[in-house]
Amino acid sequence: MDSGVSYQRFPKIRIREMRDDFMKMEVRETDASMANALRRVMIAEVPTIAIDLVEITVNSSVLNDEFIAHRLGLIPLTSAHAMDMRFARDCDSCDGDGQCEFCSVEFRLAAKCDSDHTLDVTSADLQSDDPRVIPVDLQRAFSAPSDPDSLDLASTDQKGILIVKLRRGQELQLRAIARKGIGKDHAKWSPAATVTFMYEPQIHINEEMMETLTLEEKTNWVDSSPTKVFGIDPETEQVVVVDAEAYTYDDEVIKKAESMGKPGLVEIYAKEDSFIFTVESTGAIKASQMVMNAIDVLRQKLDAVRLHDESDSQLGGFTELDAHLVGN
Repeated sequence: MDSGVSYQRFPKIRIREMRDDFMKMEVRETDASMANALRRVMIAEVPTIAIDLVEITVNSSVLNDEFIAHRLGLIPLTSAHAMDMRFARDCDSCDGDGQCEFCSVEFRLAAKCDSDHTLDVTSADLQSDDPRVIPVDLQRAFSAPSDPDSLDLASTDQKGILIVKLRRGQELQLRAIARKGIGKDHAKWSPAATVTFMYEPQIHINEEMMETLTLEEKTNWVDSSPTKVFGIDPETEQVVVVDAEAYTYDDEVIKKAESMGKPGLVEIYAKEDSFIFTVESTGAIKASQMVMNAIDVLRQKLDAVRLHDESDSQLGGFTELDAHLVGN
């Protein structure tokens, strides 16, 4: 193999649509390995904050302690500064009891039903000791998102995520510790509701062959596609591509053309260096931040591989054991 060959590529990203919880973008001039690596990192390795430890002092509800702890863990929490926090296992400032500003956030909940009406205990009842980390459904309680001191949970018009229902005399008191984690360890830490990508399709219609079809045949051929990929121009009666990205690589229009005795009527193939990503966030972090954090995590992984390769080359390709023996 020619050692002078370079496989370095410079991917380009173009954002098509972006909201807080949704992002659609094009990633070009790269290959499927990089696209899939980016997708997997977004799902499993971008850190967020989630409740990991629950200490229940009073629970007379119909749900047992483990059930409530599990439900609390699945409540998404705002995690904009998760990248700056420490993992609890790596924190040298605490003993893991949760009372640490560097690796954990403490929540408390106290609810008791004193009436004949059922009391819904929701995420709105969780009291956080860090105003930057709250259940995502309470984000609207911020009158100014850039000012954490303006948090007013009482002003929110949302009921919150249901935890448990209490009847008269029932009570729930607990302390919960939220920690930084990644989806690879538990799904509760995944910031992604869904992340998908598809090859960008390229469609070529054989115009000369298409002209040999009657309007009825064109209509039947267009309707053979399960999705609205093609259409017929009402003025020219020409078959046109309406939405190429709606194509699902089902080959139905190709099979229809062959059954009509017109093989080669259309050619559809995927651009192997162009991908369309759809990113949806749980709300723990914005979709755009999820993408940026994933790129940072991926860069850190690649840097670690590069440093490992450099250290191996400096040791003449020896294994770690060989290096140890040489050093002695």
